[in-house]
Amino acid sequence: MKLDLKIELKEVSENDIIFLYDLLEKRNPEENISHTHMPNFEGHREFVLSKPYTNWYIIKKNGKKVGSIYLSKRDEIGVSILDSFEFDEITKSSFKLLMELNPRKRYLANVSPKNKISQKFLEKNGFVGLEYVYELKNN
Repeated sequence: MKLDLKIELKEVSENDIIFLYDLLEKRNPEENISHTHMPNFEGHREFVLSKPYTNWYIIKKNGKKVGSIYLSKRDEIGVSILDSFEFDEITKSSFKLLMELNPRKRYLANVSPKNKISQKFLEKNGFVGLEYVYELKNN
């Protein structure tokens, strides 16, 4: 029997800083493209309070915080979910809500080449790959 998920988005506030830091700590560093290293808590706090995205939300499932989703100033969607077991269902509902709240002509999503779960999800939900990005680190 499949349970219905009640997914809602709540705008990020200062009260969410600790949750967002815990969420960031739990991300797989190999699949992460937004950080080369884990920031300290104060650096993270400053980042959240700087309001770096057009819109940033806490994802709540049945009233409990389960992740976050944002829309960047370049219309890029970023999502992070605590429980990868329900990634597809929670992410699909969250994307739909984010798009309803923030209508655009198009949306982008940047994904690490190592993040096969997100790539598969995006392709299954109508996103099309556009480019590859390469990096050369100059020591």
